[in-house]
Amino acid sequence: MERRRRKRRSEAVLVVAWCLFLFATFISVSGVENKCSACNAVAEELELGLLNEKPRNHLDMRHRLDAKGQRRGKVIDYRVSELRVVELLDGLCDKMQDYTLHKLDSTKHEWIKVSDWDNLKTDKQEAKAYSKDISSYCGRLLEETEDEFAELIKKGSVRIGEVSKVLCQELSGHCSKTSDSGQAENYDFDEGEL
Repeated sequence: MERRRRKRRSEAVLVVAWCLFLFATFISVSGVENKCSACNAVAEELELGLLNEKPRNHLDMRHRLDAKGQRRGKVIDYRVSELRVVELLDGLCDKMQDYTLHKLDSTKHEWIKVSDWDNLKTDKQEAKAYSKDISSYCGRLLEETEDEFAELIKKGSVRIGEVSKVLCQELSGHCSKTSDSGQAENYDFDEGEL
């Protein structure tokens, strides 16, 4: 009899622990309600990619030889190539794991890039959870906008200083033209939506 009570009590504890785990998971799966701030953090990382681009030669796609031994194919300007787009976007969301949510006061937050996680003054576990959230957000943002964004890059329509406007206002619509681009007021976004 005593054994059954202990077993029921441990089952109840497990159910409560499981419910708390699910609740905590639901909270950590959520993200920034102000998607504008998160989008601007992604745009900032893209800006860094554009700034750090090294000059590249044209891509020589002339690999075939015709009957006379002449090379046939295209020479593509790197700046309008698919390779450039891939190099800019590849690993972008992994780089977002260097960002976390910084609380300015009780109502205002901003996404900041962390240079040294060991010197972080806030709760490191919570900060790492935020970094995973913005990385997931980045993946969903790119999934939603990648085709159009890639075409704009290839056309030369995405310039340094304008990435946020193109990505966050025009393509995703996460920022209005009058929104405060750097502040996240609340932290809450659904896994399935951007």
